[in-house]
Amino acid sequence: MQHPVKYEILHICKQTGARLGRVTTPHGSFMTPAFMPVGTQATVKGMSPEEVKEMGAGIILSNTYHLWMRPGNELVRKAGGLHKFMNWDRSILTDSGGFQVFSLATPKDIVEEGVHFRSHIDGSKHLLTPEKSIEIQNDLGADIIMAFDECCPYPSTHEYAARSQARTTRWLDRCLAAHKKADTQGLFGIIQGSMFEDLRKESAEAITSFDLPGYAIGGISVGEPAELFYKVLNCTTPLMPEDKPRYLMGVGTPDYLIEGAISGIDMFDCVLPTRLGRHGTILTDEGRKIVRDKKHEECFEPMDPGCSCYACQNYSAAYVRHLFKAGEIFGMRLATYHNIHFLLNLMERVREAIASDSLGDLRDEFFAKYAGARYNPYSGTDI
Repeated sequence: MQHPVKYEILHICKQTGARLGRVTTPHGSFMTPAFMPVGTQATVKGMSPEEVKEMGAGIILSNTYHLWMRPGNELVRKAGGLHKFMNWDRSILTDSGGFQVFSLATPKDIVEEGVHFRSHIDGSKHLLTPEKSIEIQNDLGADIIMAFDECCPYPSTHEYAARSQARTTRWLDRCLAAHKKADTQGLFGIIQGSMFEDLRKESAEAITSFDLPGYAIGGISVGEPAELFYKVLNCTTPLMPEDKPRYLMGVGTPDYLIEGAISGIDMFDCVLPTRLGRHGTILTDEGRKIVRDKKHEECFEPMDPGCSCYACQNYSAAYVRHLFKAGEIFGMRLATYHNIHFLLNLMERVREAIASDSLGDLRDEFFAKYAGARYNPYSGTDI
């Protein structure tokens, strides 16, 4: 069948095997590997759509659960869909809401029909099923929508993870049957299996047997050690089709982004840059910097010297620190702007390195100075 989301490989890095590609959706195209800023409630926290665009984002992510709870998917549909509602004319991906409802549920609340949970807003009872998740996402109108899956907590037993990944496959079948806008919205399936290689293989075979425009890896970067993260990532990615986009869910630290690209991942998302920014921490090539610390009180240089973003080109670390100490919203906005720009710019550097067959060199240079990389899978040691 003809899918509304298409993927094209433009170049394979001779040094690492990483992919430079392009994803095209009904609202335009974006280059990959790509980082997707997260706009949980139809807004990237603290940023206007125009600012996110000027930083170079070609796609953002919004959250099905939160928009269902407030303001409601029917209201967004009446507004003309998420693109019109939030004034964003580029691509949008919506997650299924599963990760959020599982955090609100207990194991006994997860049944074959779906997940019973209470709203974090008012405690009201709800049931989210594969059919309901797709109905909400059809109303929201994102270009890429995600299948409703069961995300195992870490750690999980092999027995539990096996039942979970099998249910995820059955739920995908129900998602496809419920999908009413397959001509305008691409549905991605999600590979599960917790930290078990045999279950990851089973899940990958089952999920990729469905003819979908893209596939995702879920259930990692959920608290496991970095060594285990890399092990599962590198055993799962080769099992995914080469001619479809590969999405690694919930990953956004600089070290994981670079290594994810090397493993063959095309799309990433994470709330990290906005969350850190709101609390006065910025991302740099050398690691995280807490701008609100007293040592920056008389630092009249940019937060990140050499950074080309609006915040660093126009304001000093001392000024941003003052804003945080004074409780001014502008400080949060400046730190958030820098963080989103930093990750988008990092992915641009990754794409340029892939095109020039030098991503391995970029990785080595980055890891040599980045304080905070949790593990280097190539040396087998903590950094």
